[in-house]
Amino acid sequence: CAVRAPRDEGRGLEGSGVSTEVGDALPEPDYAKVFDEAPAPFLLLTPDLVIVHANRARLEATGTTLEEQVGRHLFEVFPMNPDDPAADGLRNLRASLELTRETRRPQTMALQKYDIPVPGGGFEERFWSPRNVPILGEDGEVALLLHRSDDITDYVRDREAARSAVAAGKQWSERVQQVEGDLFERTRELEELNAELRRSGERERRTAGRLAGLATAASALAAVETVPELLEHVARHGRGATGAEAVVVALREGAELSLTFLGGGGPAASAPTARVPLSSETPVAAAARGQVVVAGEGCRYAAAVPLPGAPELPAWAALPLSTGGGEPLGAVAVGWAEAQPPDHDELRLLEAFAAQCAQALDRVRRLQDERRRARATRTLAEALQRSLLTEPPQPDHLQIAVRYLPAAQDAQVGGDWYDAFLTRDGSTTIVIGDVTGHDKVAAAEMAQMRGVLRGVAQAVTDPPGEIMAVFDRALHRLGVSTLATAVLARVEQTPAERASGMRTLHWSNAGHPPPLVVEPGRAPRLLEAPADLLLGLAPELDRGDHETPLVPGATVLLYTDGLVERRDETLDTGLGRLLAVVGELAHLPLEEFVDALLERAVPEPGDDVAVVALRAHPEDRPRPDGAGRP
Repeated sequence: CAVRAPRDEGRGLEGSGVSTEVGDALPEPDYAKVFDEAPAPFLLLTPDLVIVHANRARLEATGTTLEEQVGRHLFEVFPMNPDDPAADGLRNLRASLELTRETRRPQTMALQKYDIPVPGGGFEERFWSPRNVPILGEDGEVALLLHRSDDITDYVRDREAARSAVAAGKQWSERVQQVEGDLFERTRELEELNAELRRSGERERRTAGRLAGLATAASALAAVETVPELLEHVARHGRGATGAEAVVVALREGAELSLTFLGGGGPAASAPTARVPLSSETPVAAAARGQVVVAGEGCRYAAAVPLPGAPELPAWAALPLSTGGGEPLGAVAVGWAEAQPPDHDELRLLEAFAAQCAQALDRVRRLQDERRRARATRTLAEALQRSLLTEPPQPDHLQIAVRYLPAAQDAQVGGDWYDAFLTRDGSTTIVIGDVTGHDKVAAAEMAQMRGVLRGVAQAVTDPPGEIMAVFDRALHRLGVSTLATAVLARVEQTPAERASGMRTLHWSNAGHPPPLVVEPGRAPRLLEAPADLLLGLAPELDRGDHETPLVPGATVLLYTDGLVERRDETLDTGLGRLLAVVGELAHLPLEEFVDALLERAVPEPGDDVAVVALRAHPEDRPRPDGAGRP
């Protein structure tokens, strides 16, 4: 196993994203130019033997131009010499090309006599040494045929001349050997050039495929929000980004590593497969401590990654999951079926993949911490709110129902509150309020304001407008600087009203959505008397006081803005919707009414919702049983 220290900052691809170029120290090869300048004559054909391109050496050898060849069938451009019916070069070449296409294997032909047309008409005798090579596409099928044919006419003529000279008694064997040796050497060099050209093309295709896979993986990892999602996407996209047969992610958890085997694709394992100490000598632990570990034959993947069922792969690499700040978050290990370990460029791609995984993991863990803190805050705030939002009283012939519905989002904790109590003169007071803000500070200030308002309402027997003014000034003197909206309503009944079964609703509104009242047999209406300023804005100002008769069977509804406000609509639209829903549900018993109202109006709250509903039952009829519940 070869252990490599982490790359210097700026040299690797850590944190760089997908756009980093591979092999930035080398020039980018222009393969079209390499093809055209190759000294051997090359002809590029479709599987149907239509000419696609010819390099310069081919054009010079045949005395033709690209315009005369491209797009035409090979044997239309180079037909058989009609004056030599015994020549079999065309038939042999066709058979070799078809065999190359069908078997997808290179074919080297014996020396061929194949005359070529010459300008002005007629044919010129030529001898060739052909070789045909298939070029496979991404699907493994033959996309093109590479036809190389060296013009060895001079060699053949020299050989025949040498043989004639030997037959005439001249000793030219040395010349024959020299010519044959030159031809062999030239053929060997051409074979090496072809092999290198194929290798270069394969490397380029492989690198392009890995870069595409890395881009896909980076895009998918950018959207994950949980560790299981991250593992799922690493399992799904890891093979395309690394070309590996197996992937293991080791997440750092204190002094241990939690290892999950992801394979080369498909769903991730539902739970860690093994745990190893961070201090262990296993290569995956060394990578989690900051080292890059790469191995080929002799140190196998199964031994490097201590996991049940880890495959016996001969080449692998383990890299840190590092964001460049502090200790690594863990490691990722990948294994290949081929014994050749990754080269420099492939290792840089692996480093880029590990950096993308590390960035996603770091973001997911930060998000999890934020959610954890938000849930703790939410739990604290809700506990505070619920401890204060007590059961309402149930005076004779008046029924009160209350509800508190927290927002669906974890981060939304706030200052909505309600209250209902009897004052010393025997009247019933109901309150709804909303402190600005959505955090634990708002919840704490809500609790303080609720207590102060209760005390003021018990001490001051004046109308609601005066109670709200005294309350606002008390908050100012106590140093409570927050803003809040509220409605305080009092149900009163004089002896004359008692005789007729009537009551009076007095209320004062400090910047809050208007109360709603619905009477038997009539449509609901909003009590839209002018609202005063929010509490906390101008404590020195007096506040208005309003009243309306309350007939037997009437229902009064106080609520916070979460019941009617939506991001994509106006407040008037929300109030209109509330009136329609209340009109459909007002016939229900009060407890059923508030439950149905919340279900219809707030299927999934985006804000806290508090509701107080009061129903005035006739004096000559017992009030229905049932107490309000928060």
